[in-house]
Order: sequence, then structure tokens, then C-alpha cells
Amino acid sequence: MTHIMAPGTTYPRDLRGYGPHTPDPRWPNGAKLALSFVLNYEEGGENTVLNGDAASEIYLHEVPGGSPLVGERNRTVETQFDYGARAGVWRILRLFAARGLKLTVYGVGRALELNPDVARAFAEQGHEVASHGWRWIDYHAMPEAAERAEIARCVETITRLTGKRPVGWYTGRISPNTRRLVAEHGGFLYDSDSYDDDLPHYIEVSGKPQLVIPYTLDNNDMKFAVPPGFGDPDGFERHLRDACDMLRAEGADGSPKMMSVGLHCRLAGRPGRAAALARFLDHVVACGDVWVARREDIARHWWETHPPQAIHPAK
Repeated sequence: MTHIMAPGTTYPRDLRGYGPHTPDPRWPNGAKLALSFVLNYEEGGENTVLNGDAASEIYLHEVPGGSPLVGERNRTVETQFDYGARAGVWRILRLFAARGLKLTVYGVGRALELNPDVARAFAEQGHEVASHGWRWIDYHAMPEAAERAEIARCVETITRLTGKRPVGWYTGRISPNTRRLVAEHGGFLYDSDSYDDDLPHYIEVSGKPQLVIPYTLDNNDMKFAVPPGFGDPDGFERHLRDACDMLRAEGADGSPKMMSVGLHCRLAGRPGRAAALARFLDHVVACGDVWVARREDIARHWWETHPPQAIHPAK
């Protein structure tokens, strides 16, 4: 069993975690590492006047920085996002299909609604589609009632388009209310709005245990678009390989871990970067001791193998 943060703890951050002795996750088949690939499908859900926004998107594309265009479309930015939906997503799916690997999709509801063929392909190929919010925007200042409605709308859209209700949630740019609203909506095995560990863990939300499967911003192709980041695809591949091999070594030494890799259709889906991703996938397959799993599978394993056990503050 694993613990959840003690109720009544006065400081709202858990800086202790598992400490120096992490639990044995008991990954299937004795794997030394559980590896989760995440494909962010956001294209069409970004800021644009076409979605009723005041200005164009300025985040995570090939020309970082600059000012948004207010009250009009920025076709230079829009077409970079379009590439992810038109070409990049299919290239990445081919790489995974060729190796028999499954991934988790962080699906933005509006983006999937605009391209239902992609939503169907995710489902037909056996990939998990988790909720990534109704829109790919910053939710920090959104009123609680509006965010609650968007959570419900995203869940309904993914369920309708894929035939399966999402069991995972990741917003990214969260509000102070996001985690509580997701828990109150219910039906989720996990959320991933955290970057705090190499293993899943539980927290208490509204009096109940919530499983957190931490995500990553370092093993993430977003760093091609956020300086200082990856200067070339070889650097991306080397970073992923080094992280994978370091964690495999820890697993062989008796402390298996989990690793996440974040991908974006408009970034890793470009040919030069996709080639580096393909090389890393081949490395992972050749290792023989890595469990490549959807986050849903990791969550179900953790709930079954490591159910939560509440801890209480000292009297």
C-alpha cells in the first residue's frame, strides 16, 4: 500500500514524497521501467479568433515569443498547428503501429471535435484518449462554473467521438479549482497535472484518494519551442535515451520507476524530429526490460497493486 498526504497537514506541498526508499511498483513481467508516451492532440483548440478568442496563439510553435495578433487570425501560427492535424499525427501513429506500441493521447475536446477522423483512429488503434480540457488555453483565471462546464463538455465529446469515456485528466495550465472540479466530476482513475515524482502517488481531494500519475516537461518535445531547449533532434533523442537508461539502471538496482515522454503532433511530427523519435522507440524495444504502457494501464495496475492507505498527523 502507498500513503496519501496526511489530512490536516498545514503546509500545502508534500516535499517528503516516498523518501529514500521508494515502493516496489511490481511492474508486469518484472519490468525495470514503466514508460508512458503521451501524444498531445491540441490542434484547433488553441487561441484563435475562430474560437471566439481575442487574439492569436503565441505558445508552443516554431517561432516562439512575439506578440499575438489582436482581433484577427495569424495564419503563420494557425498553419503550424494545422500541420500537426494534417500530417504530424499520422506520422507518429505510424511509428507506434509499426512497433506494436500503445500511447496515451491528451485530447483537447475542441480539437477532436474539429477532426473526428483522428479521434476514431486513436480509438481503433487501441490508444487511450485522456481529457486535456475542452480548449488548449490557460485556465488559471476561468470562473469555477465555466471550468466545471468545460470539464463536462470535454468528457462528453471524447466519449461520443471515441466510444469510450476518458479515465484520465490533464489540463496543463490549471486553475486553483481544476483538481477539485475533476474529482467532483468523478469517473477518473487518475490525473496528471503534476511533475513531482518518478512514481504514481495518491493525494487527498475532497476527502477521497486521488491517484496522480506525474507528467513531464523535461522529456518533452515542447523544449524545441521553449528556449533554452533542444537545439536539434539528436539532443532530444540523447536526453530520452539517457533518462531511460538511468531509470532502467535504478530498476535493476531494486528501485523500478516510471518515465513519461511528451509529444506534440506539430513538433515531434515533423520528419527530422520523428526520425529521432523512431530511433528512441527502437532503443526501447531492444532493451527488453521496459513496459511501454498507456497511463490507464499504469493507473489500473497501481490501484490494484498499491491501494491507498491514509496517514494521519501525529497527535
